[in-house]
Amino acid sequence: MKGGDSILQAVILAAGKGTRMKSDLPKVLHRIGGSPLLEHVLAAVRGAAVDRIVVVVGHQAALVKRTCGADDLEFVLQEPQQGTGHAVQVAVPALLSGGHTVVLAGDVPLLRAGTIRRLVDETVTAGASASVLTCRVADAGAYGRIIRDADGNLARIVEARDATAAELAVGEYNTGVFCYRTADMCEALARLSADNDQGEYYLTDTIAHLVSAGKPVQTVAITDPDEVVGINTVAELKAADDLLRAR
Repeated sequence: MKGGDSILQAVILAAGKGTRMKSDLPKVLHRIGGSPLLEHVLAAVRGAAVDRIVVVVGHQAALVKRTCGADDLEFVLQEPQQGTGHAVQVAVPALLSGGHTVVLAGDVPLLRAGTIRRLVDETVTAGASASVLTCRVADAGAYGRIIRDADGNLARIVEARDATAAELAVGEYNTGVFCYRTADMCEALARLSADNDQGEYYLTDTIAHLVSAGKPVQTVAITDPDEVVGINTVAELKAADDLLRAR
């Protein structure tokens, strides 16, 4: 890796099959508003003035590259797929050192460029090692919960499948959009383990590792849950298409 302190990069996670879509088409290639989900995410990232974009592919990687390939993208292959943390580990050799890295999924098509930019700007201004974009709702469903310490500071993120009943009652959730100081992200990624219900390397565990290392982490809130909705089913795809057309 090489780079500088002012560089801004993005890692887009686009390796999943999307089993619940009941289609062999990669999830990120399903369309809303006439364009693949991944193209909407790429447009937001480009609009946030990102210098370098790395896309992590896996299921039908060649088709994803053929459909969404562009000169400003670098694709890396995640094979086998061992979780979100593993996906970003795979991307690290393609990143420039220094600066900041935004990490997000390729299936959040309603995310706005201005939101990504605000996340980055607040991370830089605060001197944070990581910022997590969060939202608060009555029932956060399958989203990872934001767990805070006694002083109200971000302590960790717990995935819903690994959460206790008390943790599941928390309404503040992880949207899956992160901004890291790149060097701190790489250090935290190196400490990940797969000691969880899924036997996967969770990107969310980087937050607890940074906290334990004494690194400053924070949350940046968004008030509109529709902007950060992920697409996992055909019904959610249709709902997102309706939301996009209503903008």
